[in-house]
Amino acid sequence: MDGVQVIFTYKAILTVTEKMLKAAQANNWEELISLEQECKLLTQALISNSNQIQLSDEMQKKKIDIIHRILDKDAKIRTITEPWMTHLQNLLINANQKRKLDRLYSSD
Repeated sequence: MDGVQVIFTYKAILTVTEKMLKAAQANNWEELISLEQECKLLTQALISNSNQIQLSDEMQKKKIDIIHRILDKDAKIRTITEPWMTHLQNLLINANQKRKLDRLYSSD
């Protein structure tokens, strides 16, 4: 992987992150999960292939700009998903408590 490919991969991660934000805004959780997997693969490729690459100052600035944009999108995604995840967690806790009570009272 060379510097151009590194920047290209960061841009691909940004594109996927933008799609993830749109999916989260649309409450399309299946799409969000699918895109999250795609983003994970891109990130893993970047990590495993770019550790020895020296970027020019211009490319380094591009990389930093793209990372900031990715982090901005990620923060927006989290503001949407965290309340949903808390709600889902509460539903699971309540279901678990109901099962325990059902077992307790039906074991007679």
